[in-house]
Amino acid sequence: MRLALKLARRGRTSPNPMVGAVVVKDGEVVGRGYHPKAGMPHAEVYALEQAGAKAKGATLYVTLEPCSHFGRTPPCADAVIKSGVKRVVAAMADPNPKVAGHGLDALQKAGIDVTVGMLENEARRLNEAYIKFITTGFPFVTLKMAMTLDGKIAAHTGDSKWISGEKARLMVHRMRSNADAVVVGAGTVLMDNPLLTARGGNIDRQPARVVVDELARLPANAQVLNNSGGQVIIATTRLADKAKLRKLEAAGARILVLEEQDGLVDMAALSKSLAEMGLTNVLLEGGGELSASALAAKLVDKVVMFIAPKIIGGRSAKSPVEGAGAAKIAEALRLVDMKTRKCGEDIMVIARPEYEL
Repeated sequence: MRLALKLARRGRTSPNPMVGAVVVKDGEVVGRGYHPKAGMPHAEVYALEQAGAKAKGATLYVTLEPCSHFGRTPPCADAVIKSGVKRVVAAMADPNPKVAGHGLDALQKAGIDVTVGMLENEARRLNEAYIKFITTGFPFVTLKMAMTLDGKIAAHTGDSKWISGEKARLMVHRMRSNADAVVVGAGTVLMDNPLLTARGGNIDRQPARVVVDELARLPANAQVLNNSGGQVIIATTRLADKAKLRKLEAAGARILVLEEQDGLVDMAALSKSLAEMGLTNVLLEGGGELSASALAAKLVDKVVMFIAPKIIGGRSAKSPVEGAGAAKIAEALRLVDMKTRKCGEDIMVIARPEYEL
């Protein structure tokens, strides 16, 4: 199953789940496969094809319940039954209502021994974005921040290059490549004029780039609009100047007019719209006001913070999460399931918000 999970990570499957499969006969791996991307055959098909006649009487290990419905590809449960395997070990059932146990039931009715739950936690983490999307209709949101040891994301002049070290920046580029969309505020674009692309070695996928710009302040010559990365989406409101929006559209941006809250883009409406576009794994890169809005709306599922061994100081230097903030320490948002690791010269902290119900 660990091999199947490792294989699954090779896929670029959004909005489909990442799935790996391994066929074992007499203690020997005779077939392996993974789902490369949406629209292509699923992991079980590749693994069973590689196993060939050796699949008969074998055990199939798969990270997700085999599908039982016709989508862009035929049902995998039918292929599994036809292969003659005698046992299927699935890490987890598929939460998709179109599957939801039907695939496992079909296997059992065909006389196949079925076991579910091996390394289930690992399988759920692997497909956390898919699970969030399929069960709620919202994307999985990772909030990425980089700050100095004294909690600053820029000097009081606005200069922020570079807070984190080279290894941390390479890690962020990999995170972008794994995401469907990168979201930033207009203030970040106006200050840093970033490309928002994924760059570096082994980058094989570019995310959509979303700029939250309530008043269409973004200039038509911004770098984000003038390169060959993923599509650019300007999330704005009815308050924006229509002539400016037309210029941004002419520069290649897709304009998304959303509901507003106190003059700001409604972050829940933005999240829902991105999910409807098939952008189910979102990397939120701030700045501080956007981060505060997303956390206040309880949209952030995971926080990744890079802490650099630097001190900037400055009363007016910006912090990674701004907004009004908690009035009391007791009201602070708690983070749980925290993990830390070194990333070059920086410390990388990964944790999950614990929202009050």
